Amino acid sequence: QSVPQLSQGTIVANLGFSEISFPKPMHHGDTLYGETVVLETRESKSRPNEGIVTIRTVGRNQREEIVCEFERSFLVMKRSHPRAKY
Repeated sequence: QSVPQLSQGTIVANLGFSEISFPKPMHHGDTLYGETVVLETRESKSRPNEGIVTIRTVGRNQREEIVCEFERSFLVMKRSHPRAKY
């Protein structure tokens, strides 16, 4: 859910996931709501037109129970990047 809003069109590489948990099951017919918060942004030391973003995403069902949560880091193009699509 968070990919189109946060990194589609500018992502260079997915760097990894951490703190992954699925505390409650999802069932057929459940509605999933997602909330993502940016935890950190920093410039890449080796790629001047790119930066690293770390986010935390929490998924809740229609009863507001947390069904999944994780942190993800990815490399994105900065606005100054010649191929960036904003």
